[in-house]
Amino acid sequence: MTFEKNILCIGAGYVGAPTMAMIAAKCPRYKVQVVDIDREKIKAWNSDQLPIYEPGLDELVKKTRGRNLFLSAEIERGIQECDIIFVSVNTPTKGFGQGAGKAADLQFWERTARQILENSAGDKIIVEKSTLPVRTAEAMERILNGNPKGIHFDVISNPEFLAEGSAVKDLESPDRVLIGSRETPEGVKARKAIVEIYANWVDRDRIIESNVWSSELSKLTANAFLAQRISSINSISALCEKTEADIDEIASAVGMDSRVGRHFLKASVGFGGSCFKKDILNLVYICEGYGLIEVAQYWEWVIRINEWQERRFILNMLANLFNTMAGKKIAILGFAFKADTGDTRESAAIYVTRGLIEEHAQIVISDPKALDNARKDLHDVVDRVAFEPDPYKAAEGAHALAILTEWGLYKELDYKRIFKSMVHPAFIFDGRNILDHKRLFDMGFNVFPIGKTPLKHF
Repeated sequence: MTFEKNILCIGAGYVGAPTMAMIAAKCPRYKVQVVDIDREKIKAWNSDQLPIYEPGLDELVKKTRGRNLFLSAEIERGIQECDIIFVSVNTPTKGFGQGAGKAADLQFWERTARQILENSAGDKIIVEKSTLPVRTAEAMERILNGNPKGIHFDVISNPEFLAEGSAVKDLESPDRVLIGSRETPEGVKARKAIVEIYANWVDRDRIIESNVWSSELSKLTANAFLAQRISSINSISALCEKTEADIDEIASAVGMDSRVGRHFLKASVGFGGSCFKKDILNLVYICEGYGLIEVAQYWEWVIRINEWQERRFILNMLANLFNTMAGKKIAILGFAFKADTGDTRESAAIYVTRGLIEEHAQIVISDPKALDNARKDLHDVVDRVAFEPDPYKAAEGAHALAILTEWGLYKELDYKRIFKSMVHPAFIFDGRNILDHKRLFDMGFNVFPIGKTPLKHF
């Protein structure tokens, strides 16, 4: 079969592979390739056990894989064959040198740029899909276009705005698709080529064209604003617990204000995921680099409030478990940073678990999708943690339950059965406010929600 376009994505992670699967599904006339240096990951993508969990992703991949979606480790060959290359490699927070702890680590990104240059024999469009600092496209252009081959590369910024747990839905019906380029004739032409891909299924009025720097900064800003809302409502949750106000009632009232809106006003033990913390720290580093110290401090406090909320959860558990957790069994229900994903990156559960281990608690973790990642996150203390997929078995003999992920199944558990199996007095610390607290209290539990008056039998 002859395809109209050959599209390549370098990076088979949470963004690259699902995005390419959607493009393949919506554009059967295009050949879409996904490549990655991790052969085990590619093997998983070509199996019945995909390396990531997203509702609807299995069906999407199986529908397109082998038809016009191809996943392999043949990076050089993919670069040679394709004229449009999406780059979706990891850009973690730098852990060394200048900017350590804040700046983005661009070594994988630069290595990919040089690999593209080495294996290219003709002009190509390079699409930034990774989250990158402002003006990174300019740096990529210098690497690519400073070549003696006479090859021209146009670098486009096309940031992702996916929410894990709803990535397939977000890809199929996005709020917007942002495509940025240089405002030169060549840049605009390249931008239109990417617009043409998305226009196969996205309404034109949802496709936003901008200059490349606005596009790069938009991704950092969007995540910073969302994280700011979560930190804001979490800060008020502490005040609610002191004043007997109810954080859900406050969030509902505030959310009905059309100037504010309802989204991201759910108080919890803290936000997680691969983007919020990383992107805010990147934004902080950029602001510091331009001498905007007050702006940097403002955004840094969004992170600090989140970390404080995680600490507060542990301290609340300690205070109400009679100021000692040594030798007590604590069952953690949920380790993923949010429901409907197996991703645990920056999950509040990591911090809470480590804090409880420091108090010499006996920890058992249950999660329907994230136990493998939990083992990796806790590799250095894995001998002090038990992993149990069955929440009922996890709760047996426990002094307390800590709900750390809002999985729907935790709402449906037989808590009468769980109560009978626990050590009494039995405690529930609902870090996601998903349970019926009054009903649990009537069963005999001592219940400690976020931002609400605790229900105690003593």
